[in-house]
Amino acid sequence: MLKASTVLLYILLVFEFQFVFMCESNQTRQGCRIQEGTCLCGVGCYSEYRYSSREECRKALKGRGDDPCQVNPCENGGSCSQISFEPGYRCRCEGTGFYGNRCQNACPIPGTSTGRYSFPHECIVI
Repeated sequence: MLKASTVLLYILLVFEFQFVFMCESNQTRQGCRIQEGTCLCGVGCYSEYRYSSREECRKALKGRGDDPCQVNPCENGGSCSQISFEPGYRCRCEGTGFYGNRCQNACPIPGTSTGRYSFPHECIVI
């Protein structure tokens, strides 16, 4: 029988694997992105982690003029990350109880029909 901590670790690893690989495999990289006015480094899609190093990210942060995340377009407590393609930002809704491009949709109640084929990943509570 598996321990609860082992099961939780497995769920977290699966969730992170799915989250990181939501882009094409040749579009994944280790790098940095601008999130809420600071440089955040990690692994993800090339379009999000567009800077190859923290120093490159800091230079971009210092020299940028128009930051779409300065006035947070994300609703309901979502966090804004600057990205390289339109509209120039991405909202992260995980843990807010909402999903959508701007965290504008309330998460469905588990066990109810949503009319969707899958449960939004932002709504999964671990």
